[in-house]
Amino acid sequence: MKTSLRRWLFWTPRILCILFAGFLSVFDLDAFGEGLGFWETALAFLIHLIPTWLVLAALALSWRWEWAGGVAFVGLGLFYLFTTWGRFPWNVYLIIVGPLFLVGGLFLVNWLYRTEIRTST
Repeated sequence: MKTSLRRWLFWTPRILCILFAGFLSVFDLDAFGEGLGFWETALAFLIHLIPTWLVLAALALSWRWEWAGGVAFVGLGLFYLFTTWGRFPWNVYLIIVGPLFLVGGLFLVNWLYRTEIRTST
């Protein structure tokens, strides 16, 4: 396996996950527009950050054990689908669940080819 492909397989799911966590964090900012007091706003903001923390926890798990992270990302996507099914148009599910499935799949591919990826040239 070429060195560039090995680097791509190793870093792409990790970078995509960090970008997706940043994307999810944008939705947390609506906690500041609710007109609450300081402590209520801080609590609302922390509650809105739960999905971001779950994604970052799955990334931490994936960094060490790619197979577990792949399963965790697919699980997070399925959890979102089952708990919110029918509330939103289909494109919302594609925007939220699509990256989770993509990152999970990339971590699973990373796990399948881990010996080729981690060998030095």
